[in-house]
Amino acid sequence: MEHEDIQTEVETPVLSVTPAAAAKIQELLQARNIPDHALRVFVAGGGCSGLQYGMAFEAQPQEFDTVVETDGVRLVVDPTSMMYIGGSTIDFVDSLMGGGFRIDNPNAVSTCGCGHSFRTSGESSAASGGCGSCGH
Repeated sequence: MEHEDIQTEVETPVLSVTPAAAAKIQELLQARNIPDHALRVFVAGGGCSGLQYGMAFEAQPQEFDTVVETDGVRLVVDPTSMMYIGGSTIDFVDSLMGGGFRIDNPNAVSTCGCGHSFRTSGESSAASGGCGSCGH
């Protein structure tokens, strides 16, 4: 029975990428001539809702990073960020009103209209600046 429980955990993705986002990541890697790099996805303090998402290309993952390979791209996430974005889906939206990467985060209890900032249930909203301080 333990084997079935382990199998269930393995099938649950820690981070997902839509085909549109994977294609955009591959396009950026090729354009920058760094096809072997991975995309680091992280969470940092700040933003209009308390926490904000960040992304950067890196040549190698760090020692305790989680590495996810999907649709031909590698994502790396540090353990602290994983607590906040585990189970999220990265998408790429291209529209007349503004495009870019969007993260659908099941851990967020509130998000800003910019899509780059969020708050989890464990955070106080008193410290956040509200959406009026959003620079996006």
